[in-house]
Amino acid sequence: MMGVCSNSIHLLFHLLLLLGCLHLETIKPTSGNEDRNVGCAEKDRKALLEFKEDLNDSSGWLSSWVGEDCCSWRGVGCIKKTGRVMKLDLRNSLCNNEEGYNGVSYERPCLSGKINPSLLHLEHLNYLDLSMNNFKGISIPDFIGSLENLKYLNLSNAYFAGKIPPHLGNLSRLHYLDLHGQSYSGDFSRIYADNLKWLSGLSSLKYLDMGDVNLSQVGADWLQSFNMLPPSLSELHLPACRLDSLPLSLPFVNFSSLLVLDLSHNLFQSSMPLWLFNISSSLANLHLSNNYLSGSIPDAFADMTSLQELDLSYNDEMGGEIPRTLGTLCNLKRLDLSKNRITGEITKFVNSLSGCTNSSLEMLDLGINQLSGYLPDSIGHLKKLRFLRLNRNSFWGSIPTSIGSLSFLKELDLSVNHMNGTIPKSVGQLSELVFLDLSYNSWEGIISEVHFLNLMRLKEIDISLTSPMKSLIFNARNDWIPPFSLKSIWTDNVQMSPSFPAWLQTQKELNEISLNNVGISDTIPDWFWKLHDIRYLDLSNNKIRGRLPTWMNFSNAEEVQLSSNLFSGPIPVNIGQIMPRLIDLELVGNTLNGKIPYSIGEIKGLTVLCLSNNNLTGRIPSSMGSLRSLGVVLLNNNNLDGELPSSLRNCTELNAIDLGENRFSGMVPKWIGESWLSLSILRLHSNLFSGNIPRRLCQLSNLHILDLANNSLSGFVPQCLGNLTALVSGVSNGYALDNKHIHVNAKGQELEYSSSRIFLVESIDLSSNNLTGEIPEEIMSLLKLGTLNLSINSLTGKIPEKIGNLKMLETLDLSFNQLSGLIPQSLSSLSFLSHLNLSHNNLSGEIPSGNQLQTLNDASIYEGNPALCGPPLVAKCPGYEASQGPSSIGDDGENKDGQLDGSEMLWFYASMALGFIVGFWGVCGTLLIKKTWRHAYYRFLDDMKDRLFVVLAMNVAPVHFKRKM
Repeated sequence: MMGVCSNSIHLLFHLLLLLGCLHLETIKPTSGNEDRNVGCAEKDRKALLEFKEDLNDSSGWLSSWVGEDCCSWRGVGCIKKTGRVMKLDLRNSLCNNEEGYNGVSYERPCLSGKINPSLLHLEHLNYLDLSMNNFKGISIPDFIGSLENLKYLNLSNAYFAGKIPPHLGNLSRLHYLDLHGQSYSGDFSRIYADNLKWLSGLSSLKYLDMGDVNLSQVGADWLQSFNMLPPSLSELHLPACRLDSLPLSLPFVNFSSLLVLDLSHNLFQSSMPLWLFNISSSLANLHLSNNYLSGSIPDAFADMTSLQELDLSYNDEMGGEIPRTLGTLCNLKRLDLSKNRITGEITKFVNSLSGCTNSSLEMLDLGINQLSGYLPDSIGHLKKLRFLRLNRNSFWGSIPTSIGSLSFLKELDLSVNHMNGTIPKSVGQLSELVFLDLSYNSWEGIISEVHFLNLMRLKEIDISLTSPMKSLIFNARNDWIPPFSLKSIWTDNVQMSPSFPAWLQTQKELNEISLNNVGISDTIPDWFWKLHDIRYLDLSNNKIRGRLPTWMNFSNAEEVQLSSNLFSGPIPVNIGQIMPRLIDLELVGNTLNGKIPYSIGEIKGLTVLCLSNNNLTGRIPSSMGSLRSLGVVLLNNNNLDGELPSSLRNCTELNAIDLGENRFSGMVPKWIGESWLSLSILRLHSNLFSGNIPRRLCQLSNLHILDLANNSLSGFVPQCLGNLTALVSGVSNGYALDNKHIHVNAKGQELEYSSSRIFLVESIDLSSNNLTGEIPEEIMSLLKLGTLNLSINSLTGKIPEKIGNLKMLETLDLSFNQLSGLIPQSLSSLSFLSHLNLSHNNLSGEIPSGNQLQTLNDASIYEGNPALCGPPLVAKCPGYEASQGPSSIGDDGENKDGQLDGSEMLWFYASMALGFIVGFWGVCGTLLIKKTWRHAYYRFLDDMKDRLFVVLAMNVAPVHFKRKM
């Protein structure tokens, strides 16, 4: 009996355990994040498979869509009891439509293709998310408006295009709608709406995002349509919609529950309307950035006591001072008025904000405005401030010592102002500070270890000065161990110790270092070359000496700038291996020698290569032809030689190249005009190039500077140079030449142009060659040309009459040629001409006068032209005195040129008349009275007539005979 009971109890235990397991099995959730009791409905499974059939899924993003149970498929969610599909979430954050590193495209799991209407069979679908895919410009399907149970619809950033279907207005149960479009640089295939009446049907909507949707066709009443949305709406996002009118009034405001309103990046050009600031008592975020709003901030801000975040940044036309009434906003958490044109001082404004007994302000951003004055001490009363940005204004004076009271401050940006004086030691009390930017001001005095005493969380610091005079001294001991671990340090133009700063060795996270012009005159210690995390390094304009080691570990370096130092020896032969990720390499102005390493061709992402002003020798390695990303190459002023390798034709992105002052030879390659179509600057000055100027250079439509001077080129000046489009319009695809310098011969001297001005230069210099023929008339169509130098050649013919068409010409040098004829009068119409040289030619005639030529009165401009006359030369033209007109009269009755005054001129003309009368009657009267004299005079005239007839007959007859023959 006991055995039977024991077996029964054992059996009952197993039965209960089995029932428990079965129960657990029934509540196991689906892979679609929904509990279920049964498998997916067959009807829904077939609908999903049909939907998949029309999609392109080359990466296998939907590879799990196999088998019978669709509720276990990726992105599918089901109702747990019925197995009906209620959720389809194919949002794809891994879909990246941009090119990968070094221009290589990587396959991303992007869905594309068509949206099959089989989704209509998913009768219980209430959640549909197709965002972050690439549907390549197809329209949003109309049938989506028939998915009547939808509560959540997200089609954002999926490369849809065309018109938004008004059928979406049928989705009366929708709570969330995101149609945020894609930003296109060329604005092609952009999603748009020309009517918003359908919005009124979205009676349950709480969230709407139509950012980057083109609403420019909607009209001025666009706001009325959004105002018809239900009072339940809490967020409305309309950035970058091309809206250009912001009504100054509304008959009624329906946004009673609105928390977020984003109207940034539009085209509003009005003042800020008052209704914006009475729109909702619950408004927490208001974004009006990147518009063209004008006027001052309305006084209605005084009533916005519940506002938590305000962003009015980048309103280009905004003017006026900040009203004091903003001081009542004690609940304000974020205030962003950056990128406007707000003027005046901020003392009263900050005093108002700091007057709150419990200020909530966490972010104050007034950057990029026109504010001025001192920073008030009251700024230290904003105790909860975490971000203070006052950059790019016109503040002056020092930083108030009260800044040390901002114990929560994480970011302090006072860069690009007119601040001076000393930096207070209280900055060292900002223990939460992560980012400190005081750059591009005029700080003075000493900054020491005390200034960094408690900055334990500091990661980025920039105290670079505006002036290179080094008025701020960074005083730190060699054995100093800072409390922070920096990622970035910039101290340009700050005086540091002559020895290399040893404390940098303690900074294990450094990836950006800029110590430009800091007074270092030392070698670089070995430990520094092993900082493998360095991405950006600038040690330019110091007196650092030594060699560049082949064992350096700069494997992550992207920009290395060591220009204007005393580095010697060769460039490391293995530079391609030790710096494989370089984008910018600048070693200008050292004493480097040897060859350009062949391994440089392994740095596939190299964009800028500047090796000018060294002692480099040998040829350009053919491996450089594999640097497809090269945009700027400056190799001038070295001892490089040989012909240009044809492999360079592969560098099709090249925008500026300077090979001047070397010993390159051979012909100027024709392929330059075929391959370097983006070229803006071509400088081959002072080399040994020979042969003709290739006509294919005329295909370089972006060319602004063409300098082939001081070579051995021959032949004609190509007529097709008149086709250089950029010199006609002044427009090109100019490359960013940050901190680069290009040499241009202009105004009679070699000038160095910085990056900020180089694309204002429009120049053709073909001087000091062996060019022959005439100056092409076609060059006179280059309306933006600023410098034309054809001097020291063998050019003949005349100066083109249309030289006056070159209205922007500042420099014209045609000296030392064989030009002849008159100087065109149109030359005097060149109002910008400041340097002219026509000397040593065969020009003749009178020098034109008037306008700008009157200021160019140096006789050397025209010397060496014996047949020229007129001012400023000494030689006077025939009839010059008669053409002078009235002159000033001296005290002695004669003018300053020795000519007679008015009364004496009267006697002069009277004497001439009397002399004529006496002379006439003295001869003619005698002939009338004495007959014998009269007959003798007539015989003399008859004899002269006969002799003249004989001479003409003897000379004309042979010519007439030859014509007959």
